[in-house]
Amino acid sequence: MGAIVLVAAGVLFSVALTCAVLGIHALLLGRLPNMWLQRHVKNPRVWGAGALLLVIGTFWSATVGVIGVGLIAIGHVRASAS
Repeated sequence: MGAIVLVAAGVLFSVALTCAVLGIHALLLGRLPNMWLQRHVKNPRVWGAGALLLVIGTFWSATVGVIGVGLIAIGHVRASAS
């Protein structure tokens, strides 16, 4: 039982670290490193902010996580104004 919890915690940490790195990259540079993400995300800065809020919300507050999911969805749908 303890091994399953340890593996689940490792997977959660790996996914959170990946989302944080992608979120920082998108927020600072305004683009995403993966070609698939570049094709599907219309506004990478909003998507990056949402990914960072999702990671923070995973470990801190569910409300912040829900806001992060909303920003990720907006980043996929809305193109930037400029």
